[in-house]
Amino acid sequence: MSGLTLTQKIIARASGVQHARVGEILMPRVDLVMMHDSGGPRRVDPMLRELNAQIWDAERVVVVSDHYVPAIDADSAQILAFTRGWVAERGIRHFYDMRGICHVVLPEHGHLKPGDFIVGGDSHSPTGGAFGCLMIGVGATEMAGVLVTGEIWVRVPETIRVALDGALPIGVVAKDIMLHLCATLGMSNDYRVMEYAGSCVRAMAMEERMTLCNMAAELGAKSGLIAADATTVAWLARTAPEWVAPLELPRGDDDAHYERELTINVSELEPQVAAPHSPANASAVGNQGRVKIDQAYIGACTGAKINDLHMAARVLRGRQVRKSVRLLIAPASTRITAEAAADGTLATLTAAGAILLPSGCGACAGLGAGILASGEVCIASTARNFKGRMGAPDSLVYLASPYTVAAAAITGEICDPREFLA
Repeated sequence: MSGLTLTQKIIARASGVQHARVGEILMPRVDLVMMHDSGGPRRVDPMLRELNAQIWDAERVVVVSDHYVPAIDADSAQILAFTRGWVAERGIRHFYDMRGICHVVLPEHGHLKPGDFIVGGDSHSPTGGAFGCLMIGVGATEMAGVLVTGEIWVRVPETIRVALDGALPIGVVAKDIMLHLCATLGMSNDYRVMEYAGSCVRAMAMEERMTLCNMAAELGAKSGLIAADATTVAWLARTAPEWVAPLELPRGDDDAHYERELTINVSELEPQVAAPHSPANASAVGNQGRVKIDQAYIGACTGAKINDLHMAARVLRGRQVRKSVRLLIAPASTRITAEAAADGTLATLTAAGAILLPSGCGACAGLGAGILASGEVCIASTARNFKGRMGAPDSLVYLASPYTVAAAAITGEICDPREFLA
């Protein structure tokens, strides 16, 4: 029998078995549950009430308000009011109200532990895999079952191992890698886990690893995963020091079987841009032509972490946003906003003409400030550019790294960010 992948090991531990074979159906116990205001309390509460059911362990539940914050209309305000009342009624102590996007708030507050099996009520829940835990996204019906029983059935998935080797060239970052993977692997990697490894990954900061795992969702994968290492432990030492001393760092076996293994030399990559209406429509920035834009957006769980803001500031320092362009920046959390204010990043961005928005999902999900009008063109650091996602059905959204988004804001058209990074 071949060894086990990291995914198999995590599922086996959570299921109380020695081996988790690919294709086998198991019932792992859940270490943590995450929900947000959009798909969380308002969706699961009717089912819980119909069943007259209680939450199995309120201490293992985290709720974040991030989709409808701050409220822009009466409906949004009502959703938020319901969420706040629900967590109080159900005794949910880990509630982060208007503190940022759930996928960023969760690790910021020390809720992710290597080796854990976690369920999130959002498709970008695989972000948690950057911390060596297996985190999967589910819908409201499955979430209601998890809340009541503390477990969920899982068919053990295959793993695709992606080795990223080499040094990233100037102007190329994790977002470019993921757009390249969307174009080359497609978006139909159903019920597979993308495990990232290689010298490039080992050299990455946690924020960049989060982007890799986050966009496993765009590949259509069950989750994304990176084995925890010294970089992970350093992050946890700041956010969850009580875990560090006895912490085990599970890894896949050397003889583990992978459905597919591929190696990418990242030193050969160029900045990538995905054309409407799919992340898979990605290619080198030079292939897009000089597309004029109306709006540039740096936001979302994928593209507004502190390192993302630093990228934008590097391009914008000493320059100005073109008058015909709106550059909107929504830091992924209030903690990131504070850090960017303290180190001068916000001053650089706003001096260049950027407009600062509240932390939250906002324009990325078409729910807040920054929605696009009919016919408008936007370049964004978000993960998705599906038709109508950011506003009018006939608006156009291009995806790129914060470097490329900031460069386009200066020129008024999609361009190579390396022009500003020499």
